[in-house]
Amino acid sequence: MNKFAPLLTAALLAAPPTLAATYKTDQGHTEVHFGWSHAGVSMQSGEFTVVDGTLVLDPENVEAATLNVTVQTNSVSTGFKPLDDHLSSADFLEVETYPEITFVSTGVEQTGENTANVTGDLTIHGTTLPVTLETTMTHLGPHPLGGAIEYYQGEWAAFSASATLDHLAFGVGPFSTGPISIRIVSELKATQ
Repeated sequence: MNKFAPLLTAALLAAPPTLAATYKTDQGHTEVHFGWSHAGVSMQSGEFTVVDGTLVLDPENVEAATLNVTVQTNSVSTGFKPLDDHLSSADFLEVETYPEITFVSTGVEQTGENTANVTGDLTIHGTTLPVTLETTMTHLGPHPLGGAIEYYQGEWAAFSASATLDHLAFGVGPFSTGPISIRIVSELKATQ
């Protein structure tokens, strides 16, 4: 048996590397939306427009995936500058003191062919709490526009995700508006 050990070792060393690929968010096609009830009168919404994320994904081992996202808080946009200024102030996000919101995944549970619950540590306003994103993979492979536009050549991934947060638990805001709904959509380009 010992004479086969070198052959086995050589075969293992020659085996193809892991299928995991690293994907980076495409700024023009990544959106972080949030919504809340305005005193029960109407539903309001806004978004963060500057987002940087990295996804490491092996489609054969989805539960080993990792996701890291950084959102610039000063990119908050509701379409109404006075509200943007108020959300950026010490009453809410305190963007000068807390310039970033981060999400770092700690676990992935595949729930269907294209769905997974991604649990991670979400840090807002200096407070870190566990949050689970309900995600759906909407694309994996060559981009449909890759044949016509050079920028889109290569491998891409895309997903949508949602969660519900209690903003007061993160120390954001002087009063409750009820739960905040979060929705993320993103296209990510493979870097390797």
